[in-house]
Amino acid sequence: MYNMKGFLRFLVAKVTLLALASSFVSCYDPSPLQDFCVAVDDANGVFVNGKFCKDPKYVKAEDFFTSGLNIAGNTINRVGSNVTNVNVDKIPGLNTLGVSLVRIDFAPGGQNPPHTHPRATEILVVVEGTLLVGFVSSNQDNNRLFSKILYPGDVFVFPIGMIHFQVNVGRTNAVAFAGLGSQNPGTITIADAVFGSKPLIMPEILAKAFQLDVNVVRYLEARFSSNFGGHY
Repeated sequence: MYNMKGFLRFLVAKVTLLALASSFVSCYDPSPLQDFCVAVDDANGVFVNGKFCKDPKYVKAEDFFTSGLNIAGNTINRVGSNVTNVNVDKIPGLNTLGVSLVRIDFAPGGQNPPHTHPRATEILVVVEGTLLVGFVSSNQDNNRLFSKILYPGDVFVFPIGMIHFQVNVGRTNAVAFAGLGSQNPGTITIADAVFGSKPLIMPEILAKAFQLDVNVVRYLEARFSSNFGGHY
């Protein structure tokens, strides 16, 4: 009986350790087990990290290449900025490599509004102009704002999942480049997600959450969504 109890305790401890180890490993993308896994639209390939892999025999230099980041993006829009993405959809060879790049152009007064990347930390360098940047920490850290004005050559890091922003506070256009720790970091723009979801969130819910009059919420939803009136 004693031996059985001892065995059961050992078994429970072993399973617990395995579960913990598994959870730690799953917190990050697994390391590649081959040189590359070039993404391809072929259902007959091997499915890895959301993409199918091209047969290595047919991989070529163009799979790891793109161009055009020397061209300024069009900033004539409601926020006065433009983000040019270089992710796995632009460079198939990025699949499983855990990295991507963006160019961000800003008109004077333009901004990359508060947003978050659910799958990546971001490191940004200013090439032209002057940017006010910042991120807000989690509720656990009392939502502290970490903010700084950046000039050409300055670098700032936005931790994974944190709400962050960039604003051109100069009188001329601004340009920045950012590296992200995911082949497909994802972007959630806060205002678009909250006030422009499909279908729309009930105005009464947002009114209480933001302590606003419900008519103000309806106005904001009309601004951010093309399907205003199409709740639920």
